[in-house]
Amino acid sequence: MFFFENYSLPSVLALIGLLVLLLLVNEFTRRSKIAAILCYIILPVLLSIFLWPKSAGAGTSGGYWFAWVKTYSALAGVIGFMAIRYIKRIRENKYAVYFPAAILIINIIEAIFRDIEVYSMNGNIENGIVMLGGTWNIINAVAGIFLVLSMTGWAGIKIANTKSQDMIWPDQLWFWIIAYDLWNISYCYNCISNRAMYAGVLIIAACSIAEIFKRGAWLQHRAMTLALWGMFSLSLDYAKYPAFGITSTHNPKALLTLSILSLIANLAVFLYGVCKMVKTKRNPLKQDLYTDLNSYKKNLAANGLAH
Repeated sequence: MFFFENYSLPSVLALIGLLVLLLLVNEFTRRSKIAAILCYIILPVLLSIFLWPKSAGAGTSGGYWFAWVKTYSALAGVIGFMAIRYIKRIRENKYAVYFPAAILIINIIEAIFRDIEVYSMNGNIENGIVMLGGTWNIINAVAGIFLVLSMTGWAGIKIANTKSQDMIWPDQLWFWIIAYDLWNISYCYNCISNRAMYAGVLIIAACSIAEIFKRGAWLQHRAMTLALWGMFSLSLDYAKYPAFGITSTHNPKALLTLSILSLIANLAVFLYGVCKMVKTKRNPLKQDLYTDLNSYKKNLAANGLAH
């Protein structure tokens, strides 16, 4: 295999099962405020006290600081989004829309710096993860910069006029999402190679598929599925089980290929946004940029936001 290896029937079935589980839990907690509170607030508190100190200690797949920080930051994002969705006073605060964009930008910038850091590593092993640095890290870091610069319409984040009250980013359209997906998978492949199938491809697939069924809420899907996976990975030392054995080939050609695809996609989206901005004379920091596109209009219509 070019990108990944060690496929087996149990590993493929486990991957499919995890994907379905992430989609189901995301959908259930998206629709129910009580379920969301139980899943993303009460459960993590209990796990933090009674399970994670043992299950994610030294020598386990979750036993290093980054796994803990990633889990809690994802949970913070989910809880912040819940506050915007469910608390009227916060939702009506004009500065509330800064939070979703800020947490996404911070997340991307962290990964950019990590890619640059790994560039200088040559086969180092950290917590069981092979760090094979190379030109691909710099290429993907540049792609990440274009990704941030391509974020538009965050000031237009809205709450859906539906029972589920989803947080909707109408201007965050399919082409930006695909560019993000390629960048994030490339980042995971570069920096957490052994677990890139699970912590990268699996979660990206979950939030992107969820977006098909609930349009305009990709960032909400992303935070929830990432938080769910983080809780799972701290609760179970999954790296020890053969069913979770799919790993990177550590092939330099595969690393380079993914990073180049990431750069091409993100540069294309950035240039398209610039052309759109020049043509429409719209300010993407204050206004939605893609209001004339059918995918934008469908995001609004699917959430009761169409004028």
